[in-house]
Amino acid sequence: MRRELWFGFTLMGLIVAGTAWMALSADTLTNGHYGLMMLALVVVAIMLGFPTAFTLMGMGIIFTYFAYHSGGQSAAGAVKQTLDLMVQRAFSVMSNDVLISIPLFVFMGYLVERANLIERLFKSLHLSLARVPGSLAVATLFTCAVFATATGIVGAVVTLMGLLAFPQMLKAGYDVRVSAGAITAGGCLGILIPPSVLLIVYGATAGVSVVQLYAGAFFPGLMLAGLYVLYVILLAKLRPHTMPPLPAEQRTVPLPPLTERLAQAVRGAVLPALLRALKGRRNLGVPTGHLLRQLGIALLPALLFAVVALLSWHVNTRPVAPTSEAVGLQSLEDETARVADDGGLAEPPGGDAPLERAGLAEPPGAAEGDGLQAPPGSGQQPEPSPVAAAGAPGDPAAAAPGRTPPTTGWWIGFGAGMAALVAFYAVFTWQRLEILRMLLASFFPLLFLILAVLGSIVFGLATPTEAAGVGAFGGFLLAVAYRQFNWGVLKESVFLTAKTTAMVCWLFVGSAIFSAAFALLGGQELVERWVMSLNLSKTEFLILSQVIIFLLGWPLEWTEIIVIFMPIFIPLLDNFGVDPLFFGLLVALNLQTAFLSPPVAMSAFYLKGVSPPHVTLNQIFAGMLPFMGIQIVAIVLLYLFPAIGLWLPKVLYG
Repeated sequence: MRRELWFGFTLMGLIVAGTAWMALSADTLTNGHYGLMMLALVVVAIMLGFPTAFTLMGMGIIFTYFAYHSGGQSAAGAVKQTLDLMVQRAFSVMSNDVLISIPLFVFMGYLVERANLIERLFKSLHLSLARVPGSLAVATLFTCAVFATATGIVGAVVTLMGLLAFPQMLKAGYDVRVSAGAITAGGCLGILIPPSVLLIVYGATAGVSVVQLYAGAFFPGLMLAGLYVLYVILLAKLRPHTMPPLPAEQRTVPLPPLTERLAQAVRGAVLPALLRALKGRRNLGVPTGHLLRQLGIALLPALLFAVVALLSWHVNTRPVAPTSEAVGLQSLEDETARVADDGGLAEPPGGDAPLERAGLAEPPGAAEGDGLQAPPGSGQQPEPSPVAAAGAPGDPAAAAPGRTPPTTGWWIGFGAGMAALVAFYAVFTWQRLEILRMLLASFFPLLFLILAVLGSIVFGLATPTEAAGVGAFGGFLLAVAYRQFNWGVLKESVFLTAKTTAMVCWLFVGSAIFSAAFALLGGQELVERWVMSLNLSKTEFLILSQVIIFLLGWPLEWTEIIVIFMPIFIPLLDNFGVDPLFFGLLVALNLQTAFLSPPVAMSAFYLKGVSPPHVTLNQIFAGMLPFMGIQIVAIVLLYLFPAIGLWLPKVLYG
């Protein structure tokens, strides 16, 4: 028998033995103990291969009937209440409009996948990163991160990168384990990086805003991808034999005929050469349109630097408006002086001492009447104060405050950027110009789609459902623009979308019925009493919960963990003062292990299905283990520095 089966049966035996020990050690078996037994039976049934959604539904119905019937209800009444509960729970899932975004995001992902952009992007990134240690693995991780942001589909990214990158890595002499680990770990980034379906499911389960979850998961996702890239580069430097550098012939880019003719006719750096060629274009035999297109591509880095510099200057030199405290203090002083002159208030004994002790001083020049109106009939016309001359707030005649000078930090950053820009153009060759053109053709459409979808969600311009509709339409336009759209692509995308959506929706229905049965039996109350009896601190509770989720990631997939166990954990968060948003980010990072931990490790099976015959499943598992360690490091960093995940939601949504 294979080791994976031994591991699975051993784990199931431990679950059954633990449940039996819990039942036998109790003085009296309550309904809560039966609820925990139901939970254990569901886990074992799923590990045996029973469909998750229908297992949850069937167990929920059986134990709901038991809960009603054991409470003194007749058999007919218990059946009626059980059926009523089923209808109510199913209707509550159907009326959750957040779930509408799931089929739209999935449809967008399948269309983008079939637009064949992933192959173009991987090739251009591979060429642009050719001089980086472990360039093929780094390009693989970058490609996976970009496609995770554009699709959020794990299986599709792992399968496609297994077809594109894995053969090239093996041909270049890369170690099988390192190659498999980079592909499987990079493909799993779609679990965390928005638009992640996991975050939608967690938000609907925990009652947390999906918009805030998307904003919070952005930087943790980038951090995890950055840790992957850093590990690959360090490994390539320390153990070069695992990722040998690419030969020179694989780093060259064939130039188009017109660009080749231009490069031979005009020597020197690209930007001055293009300007000289544009001046003498009639003698080169190169169309003016081609010259202008090449010049526009070459000037894009300079234009991007100019836009960033102007925006940063605008923010850095923004006028500083007077604070509300200062405005309120000035109004209080003016009101006090006016009432005193009208005779409405008498000065308290002791002169100005009370005001001075209270932190209020008489405005300068107040003794001369600055800014105060003379009593009626006095005939005096005091000189207006500088505040009055400047105009009241909101007065159109008031002079707008000027901009402040740029800070020293801005000038340092501007100088460093200018130096980097000059150095870039100094080494900007014709081949690098072609690589930049390839990057623009493959990355820019995806970037525009990502900004349209995620930007509209994060900045509050659209709900996740509306943004998902825009994304699905954008995926359709990309497939049409790259001439990859046909009836077969549409039919397959619709079928896969319906299949995935049906699975998620049935999971929600089954989870809703199961959670109701668990609550009716008192299982949640029993778990809560047990956890509170441990007298855990907030840190200890978070460590315990994350360890449990990490262990559950071995036999179960993330969907099962979210829909079965999150309804158990979420009610406990208030007792320990844990923000559900922060807990969701920790869970999303942790559930990366559900795709990287044996014996389930679905990404390993995705890769095995498209890998050469000599690549074994054990080699793929061994390659994934270091990346699991990196995920644990990322979880620790997020816990130690919660601002990584909470800063952006706090800035955007207060």
